[in-house]
Amino acid sequence: MPGAVAVTSSGAILLIEVGGVLIILALLARLAARTGFSAIPLYLLAGLIIGSIAPRDLDSGVVEIGTQVAVILLLFMLGLEYVIDDVVTSLRSSSRAGLVDAALNFPPGFIVGLALGWDWLPAVVLGGVTYISSSSIVAKVLDDLGRLGNSETPGMLAVLVLEDLAMAPYLPLVAALLAGGSLLVGVGWAAGALAVTALALAVARRHGPTLSRRLAHPKSEVVLLSVVGLLLIAGGAAELGHVSGGVVAFLVGLSISGSLAERARELLAPLRDLFAALFFMSFGFMVDETAIPGVLGIAALLCAITIVTKLVTGWVATRATSGVAGRLRAGTALVARGEFSIVIAGLAATVAGVDRRLAPLAAVYVLLTAIIAPLLTRFANRAALALTSPRRGARGARAARRAPAGRDARVARQAGGSRDAGGARETQ
Repeated sequence: MPGAVAVTSSGAILLIEVGGVLIILALLARLAARTGFSAIPLYLLAGLIIGSIAPRDLDSGVVEIGTQVAVILLLFMLGLEYVIDDVVTSLRSSSRAGLVDAALNFPPGFIVGLALGWDWLPAVVLGGVTYISSSSIVAKVLDDLGRLGNSETPGMLAVLVLEDLAMAPYLPLVAALLAGGSLLVGVGWAAGALAVTALALAVARRHGPTLSRRLAHPKSEVVLLSVVGLLLIAGGAAELGHVSGGVVAFLVGLSISGSLAERARELLAPLRDLFAALFFMSFGFMVDETAIPGVLGIAALLCAITIVTKLVTGWVATRATSGVAGRLRAGTALVARGEFSIVIAGLAATVAGVDRRLAPLAAVYVLLTAIIAPLLTRFANRAALALTSPRRGARGARAARRAPAGRDARVARQAGGSRDAGGARETQ
């Protein structure tokens, strides 16, 4: 009908632009699937390139909501893969790895901040940036590479959960101090956040089966709307309590079990992939490429140092369950920093007196680690083979010398072909 136009011309152009971006992301996802790599680095680089040639006039509110939805869906889907009692047991047994993680990965950022002449509070912020790995990137990499069922994944997951739980008191404490509040106010906010997190964990353990029965329904539409609605409400309520919505979404995923977990995984996987692709692309899009040269050297130094520290963290966290390959896969996956690091840097970005280099430094550092980590973990098995092959060859030679005549070849083959449990035998 004449005059019955659904959208304005500007709205139509926006639809075309969004469609074009999705087509680009689809082509990158095809390329990643064909080569066997994670698509995350490609999405990040695509966002950086698009941002350098197009105006960055995205609504910050829209970007923030999209980011929160992506993180919530990613961590909810990760929680579906595990049983909450197993995760709680793993958390208790991984306290040593959590302490090693904090002791190794917080100091690099803090020390570099002080070396740059910053006050102690901005240095604490940069320490938080280098400390916490990106749960959303790690979850996507594990899914892309088919490693959710690997022997090293529970230990790595325990480290991620401990980091996310550490953010519960850290974020409100730092936010209060940056806002000019007293230490007492910051401690109060931190205590409240810890209480909310503990309550969510207790509810998930006690009432998980009841929640699964209540959400179950024969129609997929009802299940989809119910689960997504619950996730958004829980995530929003958590954020109001200064707790990560992603952590609570992960706990909700842990609490859902049985056939409902399978249906939720099937229904929400496409939605998760859509929001995740847009999240990683928009992150690269918002990085100011003109600020990169001034902070690239410092960011690269921090990246190199924290690659080593995260490798050590992954090694310690999975030493009891995995061989060399599994430990390297865990350490390399943990290298990625992401959403929390940007949130932490954003707390200080607009505070008077904070060095203007903090935000671009954090952004470039996160971008480097987010690109490098999926590549490192993709080749972790090859690195493990390179590390263990000489050792296996030496064992085979010693066994052959000790073996009786006529059995040399067989014994050498047996000794040389042995594998560490959970190590190079796993090919993913």
